[in-house]
Amino acid sequence: MPELHGTTVIAVKKDSKVAIAADGQVTLENTIMKHKARKLRRLYDDKVLMGFAGSVADAQTLADKFESKLREAHGNLKRAVIEFAKEWRTDRVLRRLEAMMIVANTEYLLILSGNGEVIEPDEGVAAIGSGGAFAGAAAKALLRNTDLNPLEIVQKSMDIAADICIYTNHEITTDEM
Repeated sequence: MPELHGTTVIAVKKDSKVAIAADGQVTLENTIMKHKARKLRRLYDDKVLMGFAGSVADAQTLADKFESKLREAHGNLKRAVIEFAKEWRTDRVLRRLEAMMIVANTEYLLILSGNGEVIEPDEGVAAIGSGGAFAGAAAKALLRNTDLNPLEIVQKSMDIAADICIYTNHEITTDEM
């Protein structure tokens, strides 16, 4: 089966504001298949931001499952994430799904993976996907050395990642709370 690449997602939380950005490129082996894919969603009555990297079908399945956990937890993001991570790791079907997620609200910024990882970054910067390391490094530098707001930081970080990573393009989608 050909290897699917092509996502960079970055989120920055600063004070009570959070912003998230993702590029639009989907790559199949050495071919760009799509330029303007949408990799961000709002969940739970627009109170939670989510970005995903990995197989689109897998990510959509996981997003739907996560949103149901959010509803069960009455919007309590941390409780929903923990319950979701347990199920993702132990369910025979879910654990085969290949994706990573960033979820955030004005209180929390978290990275989730299929091995049960739930990571709350120390500095308020979460990045995943092919260009995640590039975008994350840029965001940390901007956060430490400028007075930019989270939306400006994720936009500039994605531009930097797109200039470096061949699996990231400049078709950037953003959202903020």
